[in-house]
Amino acid sequence: MSSLFRGSGVLAIWNGIAPGHDSEFLRWHVGQHLPERMSVPGFLRARRYVSAEAHPRYFNFYEVTDVGVLESEAYLARLNAPTDWTRAVVPHFIDTSRTLCEVLYSEGHGCGGVIETLRIEAQAEMLVPLVATLVDHPDISGVSLLARHKSPAKATSESQMRAAPDRSSPAILLIEGADASALASAGRMIASDNAIAELCGRASVQRGVYHLDFLMD
Repeated sequence: MSSLFRGSGVLAIWNGIAPGHDSEFLRWHVGQHLPERMSVPGFLRARRYVSAEAHPRYFNFYEVTDVGVLESEAYLARLNAPTDWTRAVVPHFIDTSRTLCEVLYSEGHGCGGVIETLRIEAQAEMLVPLVATLVDHPDISGVSLLARHKSPAKATSESQMRAAPDRSSPAILLIEGADASALASAGRMIASDNAIAELCGRASVQRGVYHLDFLMD
């Protein structure tokens, strides 16, 4: 098994889109936004997931060489010079969570078509005992544990276009597989709220199961 990420940094984003604007969001995301981001030095791969049931509807992340890429002049310049299309789409973002992450653990057989995300209000290091058990489960193809970067994300022209401030999570657990039902069952059995509480006390946990929708590298 090997790491599921190509670098040691990740930008993890959850967002919904205001009713009636999903089609334009997807056109923009594929046709302009992802290519623009992937042209920034240090961006290695982008993945977008979608769910019919989870909230928010979209989960996407960028794999970067290291978390310093997300604080680089080249990347911040893009965030502070949004295109006209970006200015038209981003105000329709709702329930946005955006976290600059360092990869604490990532191991698996490969990227699954289904991913369960857990956003946990706890120190990521306290969750390490869970990951070895998860990755050994036959319905799980890979597991990654991300920790929020110590420096908060900077306010930019792009972030100020969203109606509410972006949220973030101190710990993010990503569980990948091929079968959505089996994956969710394994995740809830091994990484249950009670199992998480035993490691780090009672903590807020937000879960969602998403299907891979688009990948760019």
